Amino acid sequence: MAKPTDRVEALIEALPYIQKFRGELFVIKYGGSAMEDEQVVERFLRDVVFLEAVGINPVLIHGGGKAITQRMRDAGQKARFVNGLRVTDEQAIGIVEEVLDTVINPGIVTQLNALGGRAVGIAGKRVLVGRKLPPQTEGKATAVDLGFVGEVVDVQLDEILAAIGREHVPVISPLARDADGMVLNINADIAAGTVAGRLQAAKMIYLSDVPGIMRDPMDKDSLIPSVNAEKIEQLIEEEIVVGGMIPKVESALYALSQGVKKVHFIDGRTPHSLLVEIFTNTGIGTEIVP
Repeated sequence: MAKPTDRVEALIEALPYIQKFRGELFVIKYGGSAMEDEQVVERFLRDVVFLEAVGINPVLIHGGGKAITQRMRDAGQKARFVNGLRVTDEQAIGIVEEVLDTVINPGIVTQLNALGGRAVGIAGKRVLVGRKLPPQTEGKATAVDLGFVGEVVDVQLDEILAAIGREHVPVISPLARDADGMVLNINADIAAGTVAGRLQAAKMIYLSDVPGIMRDPMDKDSLIPSVNAEKIEQLIEEEIVVGGMIPKVESALYALSQGVKKVHFIDGRTPHSLLVEIFTNTGIGTEIVP
């Protein structure tokens, strides 16, 4: 147990950060194994309520990959990914939509409210304008049509800003509609980066099941604590950043190019990693600066 004086010192260390970020927007992307363990989920959502309580405006965009994969498996479908993006046929998009908007999104909202926060669920297809992605290639393989998978071309901010104005935490699912009304599955990392850019967020934070950007995923001491946008491009070329990390860093670069001040990659399984990264002098994951 920490001594009372240690707890006070932690609060004092946090104070200048609370003062600096009060009234600012933080876009948080939440996914990976950090969404699977009930204890981890509650701890993270309590941290989000803390941000709201000290005057920071969090906007939460969630994934749901493992739950979707399990539901697809139950329906006799096998998950397939190309460049970190889920191939989504007509049957799969129905499963994705159901899991995200009727299970995961309302579940997060209910938990935030139960912890004393004020949250509101927003189906991404109401606020994200999408466009179907062209066929994708991976390595030397033939181009693959991803099906109902898109990118975000615009964000209709009114509903999101109205929720923030009411001091509610918007919880957004990664789905979009295209110009013809077709629902598209959006990689949650890409959705979060686009929303952060349009909101001109002070911070974009990715919580997942990795400590950050690592030179060697098998070596926890190879974490890169801070990197700029130019260096990220080099890490992709050197294939240090690969697979599912590519959409994350590309969306981070986009967010920075649109005026987001800093992007953080942190491990959501680490106790209170969100607060440690934001409110301490040392931080815990990888930060990306312009």
